[in-house]
Amino acid sequence: MYQNVNPQDTYAAMKQDPAAQMIDCRTQAEWRFVGTPDLSSLNRELICLEWVSFDGQSNSQFSAQIEQHLDKDTPIYILCRSGVRSAAACEALAAAGFTTLFNVAGGFEGNHDEAGHRGTIEGWKADKLPWRQP
Repeated sequence: MYQNVNPQDTYAAMKQDPAAQMIDCRTQAEWRFVGTPDLSSLNRELICLEWVSFDGQSNSQFSAQIEQHLDKDTPIYILCRSGVRSAAACEALAAAGFTTLFNVAGGFEGNHDEAGHRGTIEGWKADKLPWRQP
């Protein structure tokens, strides 16, 4: 159905495979206030498409929206905050017939550290991969 990959391997795949696409399925608020992976040094564009909106509404058109832009055999790497929503998005895309799916385990910020903060023990930010805030 899909494979779990860490952020470092995701970044390497984006660097090596020109067909690979990365989707950030977090909310608009997260993109704006927490930041997003920055793939500009790879001359790549991040696709931002909400899986669930900030008010908790599911995007029932998620798979159809992806299908409008990507072939079903495209290698797709999906990222959320910690890897939970992105796993659900991977399952939905697999059910829609997408075949090469990767869940970015640890997501953008990962789980909480001992002080209750995210982005310090796992995830894209903790791995010190490129990111930006608008």
